[in-house]
Amino acid sequence: MLVAIALALVAIGSVVFHVMSPWWWTPIASNWGYIDDTLIVTFWITGIAFTAIVLFLAYCVLRFRNRPGHRAEHEPENKRLEWWLTIGTTIGVAALLAPGLIVWHRFITVPPEATEIEIVGQQWQWSFRLPGRDGRLGAVSVRLIGPDNPLGIDPADPAGQDDVIVEGGELRLPIGRPVKVLLRAVDVLHNFYVPEFRAKMDMVPGQVTFFWFTPTRTGAFEAVCAELCGLGHAVMRGRVVVVEESEYHAWLERQPTFAPRLAAAQ
Repeated sequence: MLVAIALALVAIGSVVFHVMSPWWWTPIASNWGYIDDTLIVTFWITGIAFTAIVLFLAYCVLRFRNRPGHRAEHEPENKRLEWWLTIGTTIGVAALLAPGLIVWHRFITVPPEATEIEIVGQQWQWSFRLPGRDGRLGAVSVRLIGPDNPLGIDPADPAGQDDVIVEGGELRLPIGRPVKVLLRAVDVLHNFYVPEFRAKMDMVPGQVTFFWFTPTRTGAFEAVCAELCGLGHAVMRGRVVVVEESEYHAWLERQPTFAPRLAAAQ
C-alpha cells in the first residue's frame, strides 16, 4: 500500500511541479519560436507517458499485491498486448521525432538574403568577424593562425582585407535581418549559445559549423559556452547587442579591419 501511494504521489507531484515551476525559459528574441513549440510537444508526450506508466505501476502494486488465498498466474505471452504496445510506442516515437525533424530542416536551411558572420571560440574568449563594405568574408586557414593573425585570415584573399575583427568585445547585430553564423574553434570543443536566441551549435576544431537566426528584439544578451572546454569554461562569456540598422552600421564603421592589422605586422 505504501509503495502504491508513493508512486501515485510521484506522478501527481511531477505534474504539479511542472505546472507551478518558476524555472521556465527566458523570453525569446529570435525567430525560433518553433523550438519552444517542439519542446512543449515533447513535454506533453513524455509527461503523459510518464504519468500513465507510474500510475499503472501504482495500480499493479495495489491490485496484484500478495494476499492470503491468492495465487499468481504466469502468462509468458500476450499477442494482443504486444501489438498494442508496439503500435502505441511507434506512434509516440513518431510524434516526438516529426516536429524535431521539421524544425531541424528549417534550422539548417539558410535564407539567401542572410548576412554571414563568423564566431571563433578559443580558451576562454570569443572573437567575431563580420564582412566589411564588400559584404563578403575572406577565406581562412588554420595554417595561417598566429599571434599577428589569430583568426587565420588569408592575406592573399582581397575579400578579407576589409573584414571587421572584434576580439573579446561585444558583437552587435541589426534587428530584423537574418544572420548565418559560421562557427570555428581554435583549440577544443566550444559551443556559442545565447539562450534568448534558442540557436546554438558545437564548434569543432578543424571544421566550420553553422546556424542561422533573425533577431526580433533589441537589447543586450549574454552569450555563454555550452560545451565544457576547460578550467575557464564558466567565465567564457560574451555579449550580443541587437540594435537598429543605422546604429549597427555606425558601430561597424568604428571597428578595426584586417588590412591595417596585417600592414602593422609586416
